[in-house]
Amino acid sequence: MLEMSSHSIKITYQFTHYLRPMALLPILHYPDKRLHKVAKPVAVVDDRIRKLVKDMAETMYDAPGVGLAATQIDVHERVVVMDVSEDKNELMVLINPEIIGRSDDFKTYEEGCLSVPGVFDEVERPAEVRVRALDLDGKPFEFDADELLAVYIQHEIDHLNGKVFVQHLSMLKQNRLKARLRKEQRELERV
Repeated sequence: MLEMSSHSIKITYQFTHYLRPMALLPILHYPDKRLHKVAKPVAVVDDRIRKLVKDMAETMYDAPGVGLAATQIDVHERVVVMDVSEDKNELMVLINPEIIGRSDDFKTYEEGCLSVPGVFDEVERPAEVRVRALDLDGKPFEFDADELLAVYIQHEIDHLNGKVFVQHLSMLKQNRLKARLRKEQRELERV
């Protein structure tokens, strides 16, 4: 069902005409409380937002990941970057993304997250979504997504809403994961 409007979401901007230099940004790790803060809408898409997108993209590619929400880098504005292409050359930018439609059918996929490194588990989500967002010029667009693209979009929008994918898991799994991550953190602090 992946339908794109006449306005494609695949951004191939050559960022050279925007601000330089790029920076790698630190990614917050679960269970950091800042990951649960709800992001505010971007009021205006300007050079500051374009620089944020550029830095987020470099951070995502370096991690390496397929998506990154601003919340994950402790910026609580509604900005997402993604690249689901094999060659990692089709950056997708979603500013103020919102899901405006969901299918009644659900699918289960294994998910992972840059904020929960090394953890993968199955999550059930709507199989198809309709998304509205702004591009890097502040222009609105809509598109339909299914399969993995729908999963990635829902995953990243969850971050903007203060939710990490592990919150879709049973309480037992969440508690075990928190305990394990806290133990690992204590061990790292001793070194």
